[in-house]
Amino acid sequence: MTTPLRKSLYAGFAGLSIMGTAACAPAAEAPTQTPATQNGGQASTTSPTSSAALSGGAATGSTYKDGTYSADGTYTSPNGQETVGVQLTLAADKVTAVNITTHPSNPNTRKFQGEFASGIAAQIVGKDIDELNVSKVAGSSLTSGGFNDALQQIKSQAK
Repeated sequence: MTTPLRKSLYAGFAGLSIMGTAACAPAAEAPTQTPATQNGGQASTTSPTSSAALSGGAATGSTYKDGTYSADGTYTSPNGQETVGVQLTLAADKVTAVNITTHPSNPNTRKFQGEFASGIAAQIVGKDIDELNVSKVAGSSLTSGGFNDALQQIKSQAK
């Protein structure tokens, strides 16, 4: 026997499924994109992208243009100024993939940026870009400052 609550949950999931399909339709106009940072020592974490992200178009009702954007963010560590490269792929205002390029200035920074790079996807992929404010990832709390700096630059690029 199906209760009224279950019926409304099923109807809600069906609606989400239909909306998700509509958001994947390609748009006619491609956004201006920044080429991805290439670095032999980069740490990379990605997840599957939707067809909307691959098409380069903006989904209906989105604030940001779909596409892949890159920026370098800076932060201060006990060793001084540090930089971390961030590449995000957006589809319908959601992060579908992330790639972190580490720029360590010393072994300690290398360790923390590497830990950050290995754990960031689990915290942000599938989330709305406007809801992101990373504070600590895999034991690395300072690298998140550089990530958040790059995130603000990416938001400006994707408008």
